[in-house]
Amino acid sequence: MTNPKRLLDSYGISPKKSLGQNFLHDPNALDKIIRAAELSPEETVLEIGPGTGALTDWLASVARRVIAVELDDRLIPLLQYRFSDYPNVTLVHADILEVNLSLHIRPDEPYCVVANLPYYITSAILRYLFEQPHKARRLVVMVQNEVADRLVAPPGDLSLLGVSVQYYGRPRIIARLSPAIFWPRPDVTSALVRIDTYADGERPVQVADEAQFFRVVRAGFSQKRKQLINALSAGLGIDKEAATTLLTAAGIAPTRRAETLTLTEWAALANQVQQFAPPVQTPQQQE
Repeated sequence: MTNPKRLLDSYGISPKKSLGQNFLHDPNALDKIIRAAELSPEETVLEIGPGTGALTDWLASVARRVIAVELDDRLIPLLQYRFSDYPNVTLVHADILEVNLSLHIRPDEPYCVVANLPYYITSAILRYLFEQPHKARRLVVMVQNEVADRLVAPPGDLSLLGVSVQYYGRPRIIARLSPAIFWPRPDVTSALVRIDTYADGERPVQVADEAQFFRVVRAGFSQKRKQLINALSAGLGIDKEAATTLLTAAGIAPTRRAETLTLTEWAALANQVQQFAPPVQTPQQQE
């Protein structure tokens, strides 16, 4: 196992806090990730932030193809040298949030995501991945402990992130992992999470319009800890009487709070908004 500090020192590279760089090096943790991913020799893997390539090395030994997307230009020469003899590893120097995945993964090509996600941008990356027309079969990701809890939270503790992830897939925490598996050692504990995505056309709830569903959910969570009547009124740009009508029609008490709703209740509310006349407009649409 290559020591990440020694490897980085040889290239004159120091970890950047601004990029959330904590390099995974523990072989037991890497083995847990590979086992959780349950990769087959026919699968393609998208890895986000390969860093020094420790996880990339393991992925390349079991997957048909690994697409490793790295933002830090300082790490590209290191990765190019390390994987120059790996025909199944493709390095992409880019910000994952700006990558057109269709240029690297065919629409009929099954793939999964395996990554040690930078903590500061975890939510944005998950949103980007779930918004892809061609979605991964499953995601196995290392995230901050409290983020993992949000992903699997039940009604009562749900967040916008939790609703979004649970709409697209079934998340579960595989393991809680010590900061000692990284260099430099982070101040927080990590968790390994697996998300099995629903197949195309399958969702846990039925909604008339997916975009409308997420507009309503975002509106509901737009004012934390506020009653839904107030949050929806502000978030959808409607008066409180209209918000009460929508909530009542969906069978939801106006005094409820967003974190208490189930996915079924969010779907019922979004479907009521879809039927609302005149059409409900977001503040952006009203401008």
